Amino acid sequence: MAWFTLTIAGLLEVVWAIGLKYSEGFTRFWSSVGTIIAMALSVVLLSIAMRDLPMGTAYAVWVGIGAVGTVILGIFLFNEPTSALRIISLTLIIAGIVGLKLASS
Repeated sequence: MAWFTLTIAGLLEVVWAIGLKYSEGFTRFWSSVGTIIAMALSVVLLSIAMRDLPMGTAYAVWVGIGAVGTVILGIFLFNEPTSALRIISLTLIIAGIVGLKLASS
């Protein structure tokens, strides 16, 4: 259950990171409200997952999910550049997340 909670926390990190873009520096009310809610839920779920998972592993996986998801959505939503180096870098982050999961079992 802790890994599921951590995954949801990581996905919410993606939501709030994208929300930051849409809130335009917290000048758009509803985007800002959604962003703040996603931030709070993400951190609360991370802390719940840390009850059963090692802190370093949980935090690194949370950040990794957020980073990978944010880059992927940035490519699709905001036409951010896609290059071989970016894809290789994302693959390395994913490999790190999987490695941390396997190492903590």
